[in-house]
Amino acid sequence: MAKKSFLVTKNLPEHFFKRLVTKFNMDMWQNSQDISRQQLLERVSGKYGIICTLTDRIDRQFLDAAGSQLKVISTLSVGYDHIDIEECKKRGIFVGNTPDVLTDAVAELTIALILATIRRLFEANKALRSGRWMPGWGHFFMCGTMIKNSVIGVIGGGRIGKSILERLKAFQPSRMLYNKRNRSQELEQSTGVSYATLEELLKQSDIVVVCCSLNESTKHLLKSEQFEMMKSSAVIINTSRGAVIDQQALYQALKTKTIAAAGLDVMETEPINLNDPLLELDNAVLLPHIGSAAQSTREAMIHLACENLEAGIEGRPLIASVY
Repeated sequence: MAKKSFLVTKNLPEHFFKRLVTKFNMDMWQNSQDISRQQLLERVSGKYGIICTLTDRIDRQFLDAAGSQLKVISTLSVGYDHIDIEECKKRGIFVGNTPDVLTDAVAELTIALILATIRRLFEANKALRSGRWMPGWGHFFMCGTMIKNSVIGVIGGGRIGKSILERLKAFQPSRMLYNKRNRSQELEQSTGVSYATLEELLKQSDIVVVCCSLNESTKHLLKSEQFEMMKSSAVIINTSRGAVIDQQALYQALKTKTIAAAGLDVMETEPINLNDPLLELDNAVLLPHIGSAAQSTREAMIHLACENLEAGIEGRPLIASVY
């Protein structure tokens, strides 16, 4: 009997798939550029499983193109807003993700992005490279702010939010606030964080950290109205999904100094258009979605995605299942 086949939509090192290819046939996208929509729809046909990323849109059209034999979608991400979960449920398709293994990496990157933003590291590096490190060292040259004695507000309190809060405690902020859909006593007890409404959090925080998932209720959760609530000295950090923030509204808030600065690892459109006006602002620290980009973390994500795929094709419960 012919082996069942699966598709990998990224060009990944083949040694990670040694176990899988003893059981199944692998079709891997070999180009360093993202697979096109047309190629994706063509190559998924007849496959029993797929290992994808958040850049692959898994919708009804995709599922129709794959065929009724498709058993499992295994995404190399924690978030799954790129997947039509309800349609997968209707068709009995397993959906797996990679939680936990990237929590620490994203939390560390978030701390780094906070520090880079409030201490103006990118701006200072740019000044040095352009000859603006002047003799005499001005007393307030490139002064920023500190985490110590500041008020931290975290939007979202899942695994990553909790990990960020645990790390921030070491910097001795004056208070830490959080806002999420369901209040968590466990989170409050383990981190010392206090619950606040979104409005309270925005008005009181010096540093606002966005780490909630993207869904219909959180898309453009933060827009002009919310930026107007914030302190003019406040900064906003986003390591979740770009569309949680209205990027055009953020640009206006930064340009007009409604808020002091922003540090983003995620954008509404990825990759960001090189003509995007955000790129012109010194008070916008922008990274190319590298929250999980630690070698050991990315390897662990592949291993977990492979385990999910194998289990799904064989009809077993996934190691990490979305539902």
